[in-house]
Amino acid sequence: MKTNHVARTALALGLSASVAVAQGTACATVLVPTYSPPSVAAGWQAQLVAGGLTKPRSIEFDSTGALLVVESGKGVTRQTFTDNKGTCLIASQSTLLINDTTLNHGLALSVDGKTLYASSVKSVFAWDYDAKAGTVGAKPRTIVDNMSNTDLVTRTLLISKLKANTLIVSRGSADANEVKAETLSNGLSQIRAFDLSKLNATSDPFNYNTDGAVLGWGLRNSVGVGEHPITGGIYAVENSIDGVTRNGKDIHENNPGEELNFFGNLSVVNKDPPNYGYPKCFAVWNVTEIPQNDGLHIGSQFAVDEENLTDEKCNDKYVEPRLTLPAHYAPLDIKFDKEGSTAYVTFHGSFDKTNPVGYRVSSIAFDAKTGDPVAKANSTDFLTDILSNDAKSVCPGACFRPAGLAFDAAGRLWMTADSTGEIYVLEKLDGTPTATASGTIVTATGTAKNAAPAVRVGGWGLAGLVAVVGLALM
Repeated sequence: MKTNHVARTALALGLSASVAVAQGTACATVLVPTYSPPSVAAGWQAQLVAGGLTKPRSIEFDSTGALLVVESGKGVTRQTFTDNKGTCLIASQSTLLINDTTLNHGLALSVDGKTLYASSVKSVFAWDYDAKAGTVGAKPRTIVDNMSNTDLVTRTLLISKLKANTLIVSRGSADANEVKAETLSNGLSQIRAFDLSKLNATSDPFNYNTDGAVLGWGLRNSVGVGEHPITGGIYAVENSIDGVTRNGKDIHENNPGEELNFFGNLSVVNKDPPNYGYPKCFAVWNVTEIPQNDGLHIGSQFAVDEENLTDEKCNDKYVEPRLTLPAHYAPLDIKFDKEGSTAYVTFHGSFDKTNPVGYRVSSIAFDAKTGDPVAKANSTDFLTDILSNDAKSVCPGACFRPAGLAFDAAGRLWMTADSTGEIYVLEKLDGTPTATASGTIVTATGTAKNAAPAVRVGGWGLAGLVAVVGLALM
């Protein structure tokens, strides 16, 4: 796999450090991660700008540039920064915008920015939102209901830019519900789109199991959902099963692969929604690990129990992924740049693998005009690492775990790390990077501070920065 590997940023930073100026701008305080700093790709700069948050997941920018963050088990907070350009950002204020401990992942803003949506395991809620004042209405409206299950409880939200007033909601399901997921009307393991123009102030909420347009089903847990900015194509990254066996043989180390699936765009909704295989068929990542593997290739569908369902029937009946991602990487978000030429994916990382994998943000090249990935469906070298943990042997306990992504108005990519309660900012630098030099770390003039315990300013961890200019190692 091409990972665009870069040198570790292993420079030790003291509590007081005299450091260089990044991009000609002095930043007063440096927030230093408590773990080994991550590596950054050639041509990119990355900085840690916030710590001390509570499991930050999805993020959105409002029209004033404030960052809205779902802190799982806490609610939605509104974070503002003093922006000194580049990646030099200093925390200025943190406000608990919505105090609701049931909110755990999903977040979206209406196209006009006046309605904020967030999700619990059971429901999607909507609040009137005033970006200038930084306030929400006193009482939320329930928009979608009836989504509860006991595991895989995130409900990802996406407001379409192509089709106004359409809310896309992804719902996974616990593996204990495998049989129920085979029935479309149960609403499990699906992605559905809801026309919000059909609701008014007195309307009952949509019932997830029976309402909305089904974009796809047979999806174990499509946590990351994104819309291509040019074509409107809907893509999702899928977390596949763990602990899989095939005809009695343990093949879980390298199979099944995670998935990048395509669902078309919202201008045409399929009346016979495609099924992507769960819980019967899964994507091949490592062919040689699978017994009786004749005819299988990377990305094709294989049956867990070949005695009752053949691989041939899996591939005839179910949709193969557009690209297959490495097993156990656990993708959580996908965001496209404004040109539509690149998608960025957060990989939360494995939790039960012998040799931990994932724990990175990577990019995938797209054809901006067609909205299709450049790589062929059976490719294995289409991921380019942008920000990654090198010392994966200490993961997941002592490294960051990427979760949510968002682009700001300046084109910078922001990332949450839920396990460490942090936010990073990444910026693509101008010019062509040198591909033969070691990676270097550049920090702004100021005082270095450990990320934990966080320095408290306005009720949260003081933002600082570790500006990392990555130069690739071949």
